Formats: sequence, structure tokens, C-alpha cells
Amino acid sequence: MPEAIDLNAYLHRVGWTGPIAVDLATLGGLAIAHVASIPFANLDPLMGRPVELGLAALQRKLVDEGRGGYCFEQNLLFEAVLREIGFEVSGLIARVLWGHPEDLETPQTHMLLHVVLAGESWLVDVGFGGHVLTGALRLLPDVEQATGHEPFRLLQHDAEWRMQSLSHGEWRTLYRFDLHPVPMVDYVVANHYVSTHSASRFVGNLLLGRTTAERRLGLLNYDYTERRNGQEPVRRRLHDLAELRAVMEGEFLLRLPVDADFDRRLEGLPRA
Repeated sequence: MPEAIDLNAYLHRVGWTGPIAVDLATLGGLAIAHVASIPFANLDPLMGRPVELGLAALQRKLVDEGRGGYCFEQNLLFEAVLREIGFEVSGLIARVLWGHPEDLETPQTHMLLHVVLAGESWLVDVGFGGHVLTGALRLLPDVEQATGHEPFRLLQHDAEWRMQSLSHGEWRTLYRFDLHPVPMVDYVVANHYVSTHSASRFVGNLLLGRTTAERRLGLLNYDYTERRNGQEPVRRRLHDLAELRAVMEGEFLLRLPVDADFDRRLEGLPRA
């Protein structure tokens, strides 16, 4: 495994041509560029393939091969990038509540990042699918903060924090977490559950996300959704494998294999 990421290759991958410094402009700007360029994707769990979290594997998959990944891959890669630049950054782990009741006890299956910059704490997260945080969020409770898309805020109760976004006029929780740094072994265990357990939605469904300045894109199996700021979502059912592959390549920027087993897996996806 390389001692450090190839920063120039990463910057080329996300299309970054501006200056690089240990400052808020770089932190937020790179987070925005990352989620627009490297799609959220679960193709390896869907195909029953292992998800490797070593830095060499992450760089090869997400940077060199132009593929996508999910939260552990995305945020571990971004953590390495930030550390290479000189940021003070540590990984956290969260319990996802998006689409669930607020009091549900969910497992710790999501990764996000805590950055200390000039003595102030910030959160970044480039791995939350089609509703990912765009930019950096100051670690302050009960303050509505602008992002590249919806306003976000953080709620705090004792040591627990909740990340929320204002969606259709309603504050909805993405996940809850605390600020204890997480050892790599905990990500390895959580990643194993997410990528292999029969109860994980990443194993039996195709889940893609990408967020640009103008649009949030999401794909659940054959259901494609496009959201623009201030507008109602546009949903479309894809009809066949050819249309699905076209959307995966054209909208989510994925390099797809020419592989009969891969196509059979896509054709067998649920169509609600």
C-alpha cells in the first residue's frame, strides 16, 4: 500500500484546477468536486465481490479506474486526500436514519469525517448517496447552514449529534453520531456487514448517486430520480437493460464492464 495518495491523480479525477491550501475554500470546494465526479455506487456488493478498504485499492478503483463506491470507500479516500494536503482529519461512524423513524436503533453503517481547521471543527461527508452534503458543515448545534443545495443543520443531545437537511419544508435526519474517532477495524467490520449481509440493501439492490451544482441524481434499481433546487423531483422508470446501462454511464459517469454475468445481474434487479 502506498504511504500517501497520488494527490495529482485525484485532483485530475475530480477536475480540480484551483489552488490547494489548508483552508475552508479547499475543504468545501474539494467536497463539492468529489461528489460531482466520483459517483456513489454499490456494484461490488451487488455482484458478490469483496469491497477492499486499503488505500491502494481505493485509489485504483475510484481514481485510476474511474469507478464509484459507497461511504467507507468514498470517505476513506477523501480522508487520505485531506491528510495529504495537511488537514487535521479523523473518521467518525454513524447510524443512518434517513427513511427511518427518529427513534429506530439502526446499526453503525455510515462513515463521515471530522476536520479541525484553525481551531474550529467542521464535518464533511462525500459518501451519502444522492442526498450527500455538498460542502463543509460547521460543528455547531441548532444553526441552519447553507450548502450547495438544501440547508443543513446539526442537533446535539449530550454526546450525540444528528445531521439534518431541510427537505420539502421539513427537517429530516440523515444519521446520528458522536465525535469519538473510529479505529480502522470498526470500518472493516461495518463494511463487511454492509457488503455481504443478506439484510443489507446494498447486496440485493442497485444504488447509485451523484450530485452536481444543479442536480441530485439517484438510482434505485430501475427507478431513476432527478432533483433540482426548488423543484419537484422528476422520477422515471427505466424500461430495459440498455436504458439502464445508458443512464449508469451517461448520468452517473460509470465505466461499466462488458460482461454477461454483470448484465444478467442487472436484468434480475427488482422492478417494483
